[in-house]
Amino acid sequence: MLKLFTTFFNIGMFTLGGGYAMIPLIEEEVVNQKHWVSKDEMLDLIAIAQSCPGVFAANISIFVGYKLRGVRGAISACLGTCLPSLLIILLIAMFFHRFQDNPVVAAIFRGIRPAVVALIAVPTFNLAKSAKITWATCWIPIAGALAIWLLGVSPILIILLAAIGGYVYGKMIKPTE
Repeated sequence: MLKLFTTFFNIGMFTLGGGYAMIPLIEEEVVNQKHWVSKDEMLDLIAIAQSCPGVFAANISIFVGYKLRGVRGAISACLGTCLPSLLIILLIAMFFHRFQDNPVVAAIFRGIRPAVVALIAVPTFNLAKSAKITWATCWIPIAGALAIWLLGVSPILIILLAAIGGYVYGKMIKPTE
């Protein structure tokens, strides 16, 4: 229980950019170092965590904690993930009003933004490789993203259509792999 808590606490403490930026750290810890879940299970956890309401990283930590230690493990892992953010936000809220107009602080935040984008982009490409997305199939996530962004299509509809399409493809076409 303590190992679950400290692992996710450390991930939560040293990750800027939110849940998606945490993916590489979570994957490194729970898949590569501690072998708590397999790479395929991690891919499934990411898909499920994105589909569930709530904070992405907390959802993943709950699933991993539950797999390892049941409800108590889920609570321990979730607290480990969320507690650092809560503490940091409380500290920032207490002192930020004094520094918000400081040009150095503003420059720091402008510098952090591109790094956060990179932290989100890297796991996206790694997930694409893990999901076996190729040049022949990359049009699917691109079309889904464009439909959401440009046409305002509900992400839920995209997920449902993708699930139906995957089922039909798997049952009717029976890909050769």
